[in-house]
Amino acid sequence: MKQQGAHPEDTEGNPDASSRPDTADRRPTDPDNAHIDEVEGDEPLLPARVHRPSDLMRLLGGILAIVLLLAIAAFAHGTTSGLEQDITKGTGQAPDLLIKIAGLASSIAILLVPVAFAIERLIKRDGLRIADGVLAAVLAHGVTLATDLWVARAAPDSIQEALTQPSPGDIHALTDPVHGYLAPVIAYMTAVGMSRRPRWRAVLWIVLLLDAFSMLVTGYTTPFSIILTVLIGWTVAYGTLYAVGSPNVRPTGRTLMAGLRTVGFRPVTASREETPEAAETGDRGRRYFVTLEDGPPLDVTVVDREQQAQGFFYRAWRNLALRGFATRSSLQSLRQALEQEALLAYAAIAAGANAPKLIATSELGPDAVMLVYEHTGGRTLDSLPDEEITDELLRDTWHQVRALQSRRIAHRRLVGDAILVDRSGTVILTDLRGGEIAAGDLLLRMDISQLLVTLGLRVGAERAVASALSVLGPDTVAGCLPMLQPIALSRSTRGTLRRLARERAEREREAVLEASRQSRPRAEDDADDTHHVVLEKAEKKAVRAEQRAEKRAIDEALDEAREEDLLAQIRHEVLRIRPQAPVEPARLERVRPRTLISFIAGAIGAYFLLTQLTHIEFGPLISNAEWGWVAAAVLFSAGSYFAAAMALLGFVPERVPFARTVAAQVAGSFVKIVAPAAVGGVALNTRFLQRAGVRPGLAVASVGASQLFGLGCHIIMLLAFGYLTGTEKTPSLSPSRTVIGGLLTVAVLVLVVTSVPFLRKFVVTRVRSLFAGVVPRMLDVLQRPQKLITGIGGMLLLTACFVMCLDASIRAFGDDTSSVSIASVAVVFLAGNALGSAAPTPGGVGAVEATLTVGLIAVGLPKEVAAPAVLLFRLLTLWLPVLPGWIAFNHLTRKGAL
Repeated sequence: MKQQGAHPEDTEGNPDASSRPDTADRRPTDPDNAHIDEVEGDEPLLPARVHRPSDLMRLLGGILAIVLLLAIAAFAHGTTSGLEQDITKGTGQAPDLLIKIAGLASSIAILLVPVAFAIERLIKRDGLRIADGVLAAVLAHGVTLATDLWVARAAPDSIQEALTQPSPGDIHALTDPVHGYLAPVIAYMTAVGMSRRPRWRAVLWIVLLLDAFSMLVTGYTTPFSIILTVLIGWTVAYGTLYAVGSPNVRPTGRTLMAGLRTVGFRPVTASREETPEAAETGDRGRRYFVTLEDGPPLDVTVVDREQQAQGFFYRAWRNLALRGFATRSSLQSLRQALEQEALLAYAAIAAGANAPKLIATSELGPDAVMLVYEHTGGRTLDSLPDEEITDELLRDTWHQVRALQSRRIAHRRLVGDAILVDRSGTVILTDLRGGEIAAGDLLLRMDISQLLVTLGLRVGAERAVASALSVLGPDTVAGCLPMLQPIALSRSTRGTLRRLARERAEREREAVLEASRQSRPRAEDDADDTHHVVLEKAEKKAVRAEQRAEKRAIDEALDEAREEDLLAQIRHEVLRIRPQAPVEPARLERVRPRTLISFIAGAIGAYFLLTQLTHIEFGPLISNAEWGWVAAAVLFSAGSYFAAAMALLGFVPERVPFARTVAAQVAGSFVKIVAPAAVGGVALNTRFLQRAGVRPGLAVASVGASQLFGLGCHIIMLLAFGYLTGTEKTPSLSPSRTVIGGLLTVAVLVLVVTSVPFLRKFVVTRVRSLFAGVVPRMLDVLQRPQKLITGIGGMLLLTACFVMCLDASIRAFGDDTSSVSIASVAVVFLAGNALGSAAPTPGGVGAVEATLTVGLIAVGLPKEVAAPAVLLFRLLTLWLPVLPGWIAFNHLTRKGAL
């Protein structure tokens, strides 16, 4: 058996077990070598260290516990004082002799125990663990020194009182907040893994309790100080282990062969059933093909701690984001994983399904287990060529799933590599490790939807649905439609669907560009017949004819190139049989990433605003407010909706009612609250134009052109007002350092994007798609100068209305001495509006308020005026329009305009 470095491993074999010669009769030629471990080839050398997610979770848990302890000490001063008095009173009744013995024993043992364990590890040649422990002890000592310094100089008095008390030897001195020797010892013991050995763990706890008892009784510490010391040592130890990694303890090939002998087998050779790269990227365990001296070959699955931890963070997020019935445990123990896979294997066979037969299980040391199956052979569905996937094979696959579901067994991973086809063409369901018994209806329906997509990716939606209908029946298949959504599918399936979606979008863009190129010569030929009139009129007609031909060609190319995604195709195939089947997706998500980000950003913004408002007395401020300026701010806010309608209609050559467009912009005030500003407004305007008779592609292009012109105007105005702000207080015309810094930053970003191939390709792809749709729409608008003037004028008027509204809000709460120039107000608004559009929160809540307040204070406005002015501005432009926006949204919906 070959060995590489410190980790001799089993071997990489042929993944297609069916192509092997019959190995059942293989015998060693030399009877004296019957028990030699023979492993074909070698796997890549395993990393010496691995970063375990469990260490990271313990690190985060320790940090959270420290923060919670300090918060209790800071805000529950009465409770902590009473607790300390009760403990002091209780320990004070201990006999003096017991106190002296405990103190002497703990002082000696606290040093001897780590040394003894280190000697024991060195004898067993495990010096790496000792090195990890020493590093953790040094770091813990540094953290204790920093904590002592912080408590002595900067911590609140309540925390200092909870962690220290007058020293018994010197009443003018205080005890240490953290024990400088105890925290390093705890970090050392944890890092070297002493807690995983029962005898050493018992000694460790006895020593710690004796030391804590003696320190409390003699008055050299407090209960909170002891708890903080233990938490610091524990947290630093796991932080060190995660940073440097833990020694890799995966079982070697020799360990596997020895484990097989312990359960009664006589192995001869072993080889890997899949590539090492595939095994390292999943949590399914490593699979081996093992030949025996006497008997048929075996399939062995080895699961170790490192393999099991693969995908931990992904599963943890799924557990947080999805409802309980749609997830499984993010991190099981090895014993739980072994028992679950064994239970599923026996249950599947009892249900009548074809599944690998489990014949033995065993532990391979403390960090791995193995499951021994009868050899099945065959190829996975992913490796089968298309011509071998017959209708009979598809029906056989559904028969196996029906057998599982008849006993309420959910497979949970019906992807291509979990479906095996043996030499006789029989379908075998493998990889039952993540399944579930006594499953609910939703899990069973998720299995059906997953298998529909898996088969649809290979044979198309029509054959996949037809085979399911022939075995399960129309009602069962139709009941899975609410589960037919990406979130309910496996990770690999979602990745495949995303890749196919990108390919479809690329084909559509190529079709549009090709149609645009081919339509121009034809349009020029058609335009030659119009030269019988005046030359100028003929040229105009030729241009219009070319534009119409190009639009018609683009629309036809889009219609021809547009393809339905696989999920939509499956739905349509099922609805042909059951038109009344429910298609509304079931709610599987508990929380969405956008909701979580919005909550965090909103909390940060709310915290910032509350800290600013706590120092403001609103009573006198409101009584002294200039209500004339408040009325002016209201008028400017109302005028912004007319300006927004002008800015949109200026880029729509078709006739759209102006009043209804204004109502749509009012409805956008309601949409902004339930979606980010940069997303909700675009979607609403696109929908409105489509309902107004504009073609979908042209509606998207019009909104895109409006957004593009708006971005350009926004940048130009920001630079212009920034220039004025920098020069208004100086006689020279040199721009401010802020403008120069901004231009340099933009230049650096441009250089970075153009120099990095990935970023350059990303930008070029997006710009190309932009020129495919938005730029032709701009050319249409340029043919009508009055439309272009309306659009640009509306954008300038929209910005002016918002700037004047903010300026009026400032003047409503400040006098002449506290007001700032209109140029400064414009710069602050433009910066805050840009940040609000980029923020993921609905309406930019939190981000806009914080930016506007900080900006107004930076340009010289007092905080007592800036905070209420920003609140009034946001009240008029965001919150008060919500009710009219809701009314307008419902009205337009009833009228069919949205």
